[in-house]
Amino acid sequence: MSVFSKETLTLLIPSRGAQDAAQSAKGSWHLTLRRLRRDPASIISAVVILLIVAFALAAPLIAQWTGHGPTAQFRETGLSPSGMPVAPNGEFLLGTDQLGRDVFVRLAYGAQVSLLVGVVASLAASAIGILIGMTAGFFGGIVDTVLSRAIDLVMSVPFLLVAIATVSVLGPSLQLSIWVIVFFSWAGLARVIRGQVLALREREFIETARSLGQSSIATMFRDVMPNLVVPIVVYTTLMIPAAIVFEATLSFLGLGVVPPTPSWGNMLADAANGSMYMVAPWMVLVPGLALLTLTLTFNLLGDGLRDALDPSSTKGARA
Repeated sequence: MSVFSKETLTLLIPSRGAQDAAQSAKGSWHLTLRRLRRDPASIISAVVILLIVAFALAAPLIAQWTGHGPTAQFRETGLSPSGMPVAPNGEFLLGTDQLGRDVFVRLAYGAQVSLLVGVVASLAASAIGILIGMTAGFFGGIVDTVLSRAIDLVMSVPFLLVAIATVSVLGPSLQLSIWVIVFFSWAGLARVIRGQVLALREREFIETARSLGQSSIATMFRDVMPNLVVPIVVYTTLMIPAAIVFEATLSFLGLGVVPPTPSWGNMLADAANGSMYMVAPWMVLVPGLALLTLTLTFNLLGDGLRDALDPSSTKGARA
């Protein structure tokens, strides 16, 4: 007769499995980092992103160092005698805009808005997409049908039309921009997660968890979700630049951050207003290049993470 009761075995098996899973996860992350280090584009992108984050965090220090606030107008020194913006010089490192405001300082404060919107909106959309996708794929049946139709509905709604209608009713604001971006961002990840869960729910370890009496919710978060790390990390990383572009688009159209609060989108709008970029090209080049650099580096980092996390990829297999 065995000296272990059924309850003791039930406790020992998950414990042993958890230890093996922890050791496997540790080894997997070491392998992922090793693959990532061999990708120069990903490393350079990560460094550039960190520099932009540091630039955004240092915005108050930059304003103090230059003596120029983000909304301060310097009509005597920041505008030419004819009232045009001055080109980059010793006082205004990246020139001024049509109101004599320091473009360099506004760029730093605009980076804060772009990163805040990108990270917050992407994390919120990712959380919603993971929850809905896991629920639809794991339970199936009528639950899957209803949630899948909701995903299709959100993905078929025109983004700008809803944004314009919402802002016309509630008025433009940063918080509203985040909610609009979240609403249109979660559906893509939810569809991917649903497909992954449909393949995972029939695996042996899921059947084992069910046979041990584990609840469906516990099985979803303990056994299914750890196997979704790759799509979650990759898609969340790629959603950040998309959210940044969404915010810039809304601000450019006057539907996002309310002036005079600086954002890269309304800086581009200022350059387009009255075709100011024709006489002051730095007004469009500076925020435009900053937006391009940030979105490109996040996309390159997302591609690198996908190759490093997915052993089946061509680059990941060679690492």
